[in-house]
Amino acid sequence: MRYLLFLTLMLSFTFARATQTDDPGLPGTDPDVPVDGGVAALLVAGVVYGIRKIKQVKL
Repeated sequence: MRYLLFLTLMLSFTFARATQTDDPGLPGTDPDVPVDGGVAALLVAGVVYGIRKIKQVKL
């Protein structure tokens, strides 16, 4: 149970940090490439898959 709580807290801090916007930079320079929700969806899918695998091994 502590592992799941720790994992949940770490992921929430990671997502909170990822949602903060950065300085757009100076005018005339190339803008940063935006990352859409697909990366977050893949990350969540990987975490769910990992938790599922851990539970299968413990049975």
